[in-house]
Amino acid sequence: MNRSITCMAVAALVVGAASVEAQEEFRLSGSEVAVYNLAGHVSMVVGSGSDVVVRLTRGGDDAARLSVEVGRVNGTEALRVIYPGDAVVYPSMGRGSTTQLSVRADGTFGDGGDGRGERVRVGGSGQGIEAWADMVVEVPAGKGFSLYLAAGEAEARGIDGATRIDTGSGSVEATDMAGSLNVDSGSGSVRVVGMQGSLDIDTGSGSVHVEAVDGGEVIIDTGSGRIEGSQIRGTLLGVDTGSGSVELGGVTAPEIIVDTGSGSVTLDLLADVEDLDVDTGSGSVTIRAPASLGAEVELDTGSGGIDVDFEVEVRSVRRDSMTGRIGDGRGSIRIDTGSGSIRLIRN
Repeated sequence: MNRSITCMAVAALVVGAASVEAQEEFRLSGSEVAVYNLAGHVSMVVGSGSDVVVRLTRGGDDAARLSVEVGRVNGTEALRVIYPGDAVVYPSMGRGSTTQLSVRADGTFGDGGDGRGERVRVGGSGQGIEAWADMVVEVPAGKGFSLYLAAGEAEARGIDGATRIDTGSGSVEATDMAGSLNVDSGSGSVRVVGMQGSLDIDTGSGSVHVEAVDGGEVIIDTGSGRIEGSQIRGTLLGVDTGSGSVELGGVTAPEIIVDTGSGSVTLDLLADVEDLDVDTGSGSVTIRAPASLGAEVELDTGSGGIDVDFEVEVRSVRRDSMTGRIGDGRGSIRIDTGSGSIRLIRN
């Protein structure tokens, strides 16, 4: 059963102001916990005990009009910040910046829903209530935690569990994570430094930086934006960008798939591969690999040169394509670019 909660736990004096900002504290139990908030800055940190603890601070001229509900939603214990009306002003977005989404009556949105609900606009200026909720969320190890944030920055540090961060507009930064991490951002940069476990990043528009990732599958998908990183180890590395360059160093993965509509690709491999498939509509491809590389290779460029810095047992060669065998030939390497050069060189 849902319940409206206002729990004033800590009061902090605002310097230079006559009013006092109150911090509200909420505790959520259960193995799966979710938080829904239309606007604000959310920081996720390691918690102790068995409950997820949310420390919430309201902001804006209309902050008092917000309400907070906690209860089960589709089997998950969920905290929802309820914003009245169909327009929210969050100045931190900047003038002219907006995002729109469907918000259901219970304050939930996103999470693969059916699209039902009232259309709500969140913008940096214009008409609407001026209100937001900043949060510090303490997540104990082993919890399944999901954050749904329409506008604002999200950061996570040191969390060990199944973590999902879903944002409409705003940057996401995660550091020293473990378990699994799923980031879905409509617009905004994503930065992950330190991940033990599987990683899945999907962003409509924005750059992606990944570093020191060691675990299972590493999947990165961006509609538009540069992808870069280093020290990436996994069972599978999958990269897909509609427009933007890909530059990844220190990669160890038996299976690597890279697909870009437009943009150069640079991969620095630390170990041999079982399957490497690179496809770019427009852009050069450079693969650096260890001298011990062994693979059947198929290289094809619509317009551009081919440079291979390995001894190749050539099977066929044309002006813009080549097939052959490198070393023991146990792996498979396929590189196809519509326009751009191909370089396969030794580290």
